Amino acid sequence: MVRHTEVQPHRDNGFFGPGSVTWKVWSYPTSVVLGFLRSVVIEELDPFLVAAVAHSGQVKQRTQLRYDRTLQYFATVKFGDAQSVLKAAEILVKIHGRSVGPEPISGGQFDANDPDSQLWIHLTAWHSILYTYEVFGPGKLPAAEEAQYWRECAIAAHFQTIDPATVPLTREGIAAYFEDYRPRLVGSDVAKDMMNFLLDATSRFLDGVVPKVVATPISAVIRRAVIATFPQWMRELSGLEQSRAVDIAVTAQAKAVVRTLALNRRLQLAVLAKISPLTVPIVAPVMFEVPATEPKVWTPQEAYAHFGIPTPREQYAAILASRAAG
Repeated sequence: MVRHTEVQPHRDNGFFGPGSVTWKVWSYPTSVVLGFLRSVVIEELDPFLVAAVAHSGQVKQRTQLRYDRTLQYFATVKFGDAQSVLKAAEILVKIHGRSVGPEPISGGQFDANDPDSQLWIHLTAWHSILYTYEVFGPGKLPAAEEAQYWRECAIAAHFQTIDPATVPLTREGIAAYFEDYRPRLVGSDVAKDMMNFLLDATSRFLDGVVPKVVATPISAVIRRAVIATFPQWMRELSGLEQSRAVDIAVTAQAKAVVRTLALNRRLQLAVLAKISPLTVPIVAPVMFEVPATEPKVWTPQEAYAHFGIPTPREQYAAILASRAAG
């Protein structure tokens, strides 16, 4: 169990800080499993992304480690101090720089740093985290808070190769983005296999945490709860269909568990320590409301100028120039 007295404060409040809608929504217990899982499952419908995932092979070979490190990255961007965020973003671009190869469906090339692919990942994550918060948690945000949430989503885009100007700033804009992107999605055999693998992966994380007789039904509820958030067209495309009756029943089950968990932050951190230990030191100061050493919230522009770290877009331009030079 994580103790309040053991929590180390962050150096500063990063790019969002107390009072931000990002901290409010992303720190709610829906984000760690339901929201995160929904996003990574849906992402696989992009043939370029799933080609990169399949090429790496790490999701299947090192599932728990990939989950841990991916959640650590997301948590760092939302809750970490400014310098840690910039360094994490820099490392991610370098890792993605090695992920380039053929995409078999279109005959094109996947590039994990491609801004279009990064925008798809970014918006799928931010939308899924908010949507599961609405469905299984407290419900919809007030209009002013939702507007702030999408503005903060655009701030976070600075830490990927995305042009922040391409991030929609309204619910309607987000819906239009996904509708425009929909023709690019493919329910290929590779995508379906990866989606099913990810939906069943929670049973691996629960192994050793709870007895198998308990882990199996919990994993089944998580799987069905995530599918319950999919629109009908997505279920048909991915082959992940289930009845309306199952949707209603599993949503009620998940709501009860999530809202109970939301009442106990120590328990939330104890669960997180089991499934993503790397994330705990990043999230704990926020959960326990430990003030940062310096109560400063940065803008991306001033942070990049202050710390002298190249932006992801600058890094990506250098990578493309290096490739072109051979």
